[in-house]
Formats: sequence, structure tokens, C-alpha cells
Amino acid sequence: MTGAEQAVRAKALTVLGADDALAGLVHGVFDGVPPRASAPYVSVGAAEGRDWGTKDRPGCEVRLTLSLTGAGLPADAGGAAARMEAAARALRGPAGGWTVVAVRALRSRLASRREGGWRHDLVVRCRCLAGVREGEA
Repeated sequence: MTGAEQAVRAKALTVLGADDALAGLVHGVFDGVPPRASAPYVSVGAAEGRDWGTKDRPGCEVRLTLSLTGAGLPADAGGAAARMEAAARALRGPAGGWTVVAVRALRSRLASRREGGWRHDLVVRCRCLAGVREGEA
């Protein structure tokens, strides 16, 4: 995992964990799928990076998967999924030696789980530039 991937994951965990409205709707925010957690919960999943940058600064594009896992009917996902998507937009700004300059939701998927319940996956693209310049973010 590159530095940009680690920085975006860490920022996502911080932003999602600090969202009081989301905290009232789920039992927790986890780094990866927790071994034991009761639904609903949010997990920060895969982070895939690739080269990206500008003429004067190197960068990295990170695709991050955020998942909301729940029990019951998928219709129950509405409020928590909306909060998760709103928190994803807040990823812009400084992140561990990188600057997240653009965030865009690429894919959203709601599926039933074999074990019962449902899972809402949101894949976001974060374009990051190396270093943080004064006045950015």
C-alpha cells in the first residue's frame, strides 16, 4: 500500500468516525470488515492506487471502497448511506503529507448478503497530490 492509499484510508476513518449523525445510525466505523460486529456498521475496504499528477507535482489516484452493512430490509439503508456519501465528499484537503484535491463517487451498489441482510458499497475516487502547500485544502 502506498503512502497516498494509507493517507486516504486514515482520513476516511477519521471523517466517518467524526460524523455524529452517522454514529447515531450505525454501531461503528471499522478499518476493514470486523470479525464481530452487529449490523449496521460502516467499514473502509480496499484502497487501490495508480499514478496521477499534474505538470508540476506528482500524485496518485486512489479508489476507496466504503461499505455499509445492515440487517433487515435494504430500505433501511437510506439515512446511513446518505451520511456515508456526504462524509466521503468531506475527504478533500490535507491527508498525511498528501492533498486530496478531488473526490468523486464512481459506483454505488446495494446487494443482499448470502448470510442475510444487505450491503451498500460506495467506491470513491480521490485524486491526491504529493505534499501540502500553504493555503491549500
